[in-house]
Amino acid sequence: MTTNAELIARKSAAVARGVGTRGIYATRAENAELWDADGRRFIDFAAGIAVNNTGHRHPKLMAAIAEQAQAFTHTCFHVAPYESYVALAERLNAATPGDFEKKTMLVTTGAEAVENAIKMARAYTGRSGIVAFSGAFHGRTLLGMALTGKVAPYKKGFGAMPPEIAHAPFPNPLHGVSEEEALRHLERIFASSVDPERVAAMIIEPVQGEGGFTIAPKGFLLKLREICDQYGIVMILDEVQAGMARTGRMFGCEHAGVVPDLITMAKGLAGGFPLSAVTGRADIVDAPNPGGVGGTYAGNPLAVAAAHAVLDVIEDENLCVRADEIGEKIRARLTTIAARQGMECIGEVRGLGAMNAFELVTDRATNAPDAPLTAAIVAEAEARGLILLSCGTRYNVIRLLPPLTIPMEQLDEALNIIEASIEAAVQAAA
Repeated sequence: MTTNAELIARKSAAVARGVGTRGIYATRAENAELWDADGRRFIDFAAGIAVNNTGHRHPKLMAAIAEQAQAFTHTCFHVAPYESYVALAERLNAATPGDFEKKTMLVTTGAEAVENAIKMARAYTGRSGIVAFSGAFHGRTLLGMALTGKVAPYKKGFGAMPPEIAHAPFPNPLHGVSEEEALRHLERIFASSVDPERVAAMIIEPVQGEGGFTIAPKGFLLKLREICDQYGIVMILDEVQAGMARTGRMFGCEHAGVVPDLITMAKGLAGGFPLSAVTGRADIVDAPNPGGVGGTYAGNPLAVAAAHAVLDVIEDENLCVRADEIGEKIRARLTTIAARQGMECIGEVRGLGAMNAFELVTDRATNAPDAPLTAAIVAEAEARGLILLSCGTRYNVIRLLPPLTIPMEQLDEALNIIEASIEAAVQAAA
């Protein structure tokens, strides 16, 4: 049997260096568990980066895919369309916030959803400017990384970015950026850098993903909605990571009661199959000319079948409620750990539903980032059988993304590993 070490060597020789990986080569997975090429078992707190909200290989999802595969696997929706695509669009139109006529288009990746939302906004407004936010992540394509508010590794070395994109500060009191200061800075951008009447869209994550699971304050999102209405700007909420019940609501923006013009979604939408969507106001979605949006693999029948199953599971198993239960348990445990003597390295515990994180600092007075300790905790947890991911613009945040279907005893096991890993890493750093 091929080992992890052998696969690492083969990857180094055959795969592009820029494709970053871990040393865990998966051979099988089930719900919240994963086994690697060395036969080691892991609890998966990455869930494919918030993709497997319904767990690995959920039976309803697997059955739906098998049934679709017996009919056909690909026709290209532009060539020979199919009812399941239309039905999924109808379900997403109904599921997203907003009491107005909506339409949906399906594509393949989160970046595609974001780019098509921008295209729709530009076609609708006749404008070209875009406002994004610091710490944002909107994809790895040229426009996606231009919108992204983090240089390394996403922009570093890739040259000039597309023009007419301005970045405003994302509120983060821990880092000294209040909601009020972020709004003042946005006003300065409109006064000195870009005419708001030239701005087609403003795009923001209700909970930043790669930026460190920082939650956009309710008042801030509501104010952005007012600003967009004032200047005729299309408000796009990027729900690629926060959507599909992850935060305890179907969409993260529901916590703030904000209704965007367009919502982008992907990741958890199809439980591991490549599918993304843009849903929003019908007049905006319809702005591009026929043929102006789409793609060969957009709305692949197998991925669409998986998405229907995911939506069924979210409803049938009350996964929004389950996300809240999981999140409350995680935050309570982390808060208890942070309150202990010697755990001053935990600068903040935060989250919504089952989208949680803790930030590592050298001291709580300055909140200076402790990236080495963050990496050490992730490595220690992996050695103990738990997959964790780091994030944040300062590389000092650990995000926790268990499947929403994780058994509670496995959640407890994972939290025990996290506590032991923090203790071991802190002791080794002392």
